[in-house]
Parts: sequence; C-alpha cells; structure tokens
Amino acid sequence: MWQDLWAALALVLVIEGIMPFLNPRGLRRTMKLMNEMSDSALRFVGLSCMVVGVILLALIR
Repeated sequence: MWQDLWAALALVLVIEGIMPFLNPRGLRRTMKLMNEMSDSALRFVGLSCMVVGVILLALIR
C-alpha cells in the first residue's frame, strides 16, 4: 500500500511539472486568471477535479 501511495505522489509531481516545462508563459497566464477568480469558483474547479479523479480511480481499479 505505501509503495502505491509513493508511486501516486511521484506521478502527481511528474504531471504537475509538465505544464511549467512545456509552456511556462501559458502557465503564468493561467495563474493570473485563477488569481482573478472568486473563491467559490476555485472551490468548484477543485471539487470537480477531485470528483473526476475519484471516478477515474474507481474505474481503473
């Protein structure tokens, strides 16, 4: 179980690093847009990502 958790964390770091590596300017623009979003909109985006992630995980496993 711990090995799976560490592998998942490593994969998150790899995926998070793709955008700044490939398109740093686009990432900066995205961050500026996110800074202008309301807290409720950001929470909705975060919740949506989590729900999609849980569903994908359930389908894969």
